[in-house]
Amino acid sequence: MKKALALLLALVMVLSMAACGTSKTEETKAAAPAPAETQAATPAETEAPAAEEGKVFNIYAWNEEFKGFFEKYYTVPEGITVNWIINPSDGGVYQDKLDEALLNQENAPADEKIDMFLAEADYILKYTDSEFTQDIQALGVTDFSNTYEYTVQAASDSNGVVKGVSFQCCPSALIYRRSIAKDVLGTDDPAEVQAKLDSWDKFNAVAADAKAKGYYMTASESETFRVFSDNGTSALVDDSGKLTLNDSIKAWQAQAKDFSDKGYTLTTGIWDDECTAQMFKDGKTMCYFGPAWYFNFSMGNAQDPEKGCPGDWAICQGPQAHFWGGTWLLAATGSDNPTMLADIMDTFINDEEVCENLIKNESQFTNNQAVNAKFAADPNYGNAFLGGQNDVAVFVDLAKNIKFENKTIYDQLLCEGLQTYWREYCDGEVTEEEAMANYYKYINEKYPEIVTP
Repeated sequence: MKKALALLLALVMVLSMAACGTSKTEETKAAAPAPAETQAATPAETEAPAAEEGKVFNIYAWNEEFKGFFEKYYTVPEGITVNWIINPSDGGVYQDKLDEALLNQENAPADEKIDMFLAEADYILKYTDSEFTQDIQALGVTDFSNTYEYTVQAASDSNGVVKGVSFQCCPSALIYRRSIAKDVLGTDDPAEVQAKLDSWDKFNAVAADAKAKGYYMTASESETFRVFSDNGTSALVDDSGKLTLNDSIKAWQAQAKDFSDKGYTLTTGIWDDECTAQMFKDGKTMCYFGPAWYFNFSMGNAQDPEKGCPGDWAICQGPQAHFWGGTWLLAATGSDNPTMLADIMDTFINDEEVCENLIKNESQFTNNQAVNAKFAADPNYGNAFLGGQNDVAVFVDLAKNIKFENKTIYDQLLCEGLQTYWREYCDGEVTEEEAMANYYKYINEKYPEIVTP
């Protein structure tokens, strides 16, 4: 614990960059960031809180996605005001602000103490294995029977103490444009498209076919990064503190350079306007990758009723199973609202009505397996954006493959840094050796304790 605490103190001084693939938000995650710092109050309602509960409940977040769900589906106890402290992920602002508040938590006035804060998969370990989060089972959150195992694992410290919950499960899929798939592959049927794209060899070969017909396979060379990185067999930093780019990462580097050189992809960031503009109906890009939150929350251009193309999309697994992001609700040590804190967490994983509303109204894939199975088996359920395809049924199957392995507290910035500096090589701005030298320099500045080549 003391080691984790010391590391968090150190990270407060060095975190200063945007988040990785979930990053423009993650997990990201994945929406346009709020102003540098905003606070909003939720009106009080219904039952009175216990006498020992505080009167102000403070929640730290990086965007308003969960805030919207919370205000729709959670009833705040009477007499309690909810404050949302929202800072953007860009530039590392969210973690910097959160870390500063956590360091001041013990001496903060009662109404300013953090009660709950949100975290993504890329950096959740930084907080779960520290003294700044507390055991939620001790607070009364004990039923994880319907949650996905990896979400509990990710929210637990090295001793297995559970520090929070995720309200969503995030298996990720290949999201493809139906009309382009028909032109390139001769079909837009998910099963048939999957058969034609179920390996990287097939995916790369189809990229050449797409190019020949005037299309891009992806809108960013980083579009496939998460698929490769999530299938790596070793962590980016080994037990001795040495940077190790595994074979999966190296395979992505090779593909990114090859696709860029051959014009199979645009060379731009996945959150850049040039990439997201390809989601409009006049776009020429066939494939994106992401979970339910991505196409429901981040593909706004595709959703546009005039310029977009809702209904002209579908999903399948693609070359490899993977997951991307997720939002965890963590319990801050020192919260003076333990009853409400536990109730929020229990509500978003175990209240079936709330979980059903997240699917029906918000197109989420929830962290309640029983509710997901109900929708997956419903022949009348379908996602309009996906042309009526039952995305829940697809994700129920893909969720079986999720493993939370080979993760480190450094992943967010290491992943984003690699994509940024490798893009300069793909663009021809620097040599391969210069790109990697720049990446190592960046790591040395951000994390001096990591040993680079």
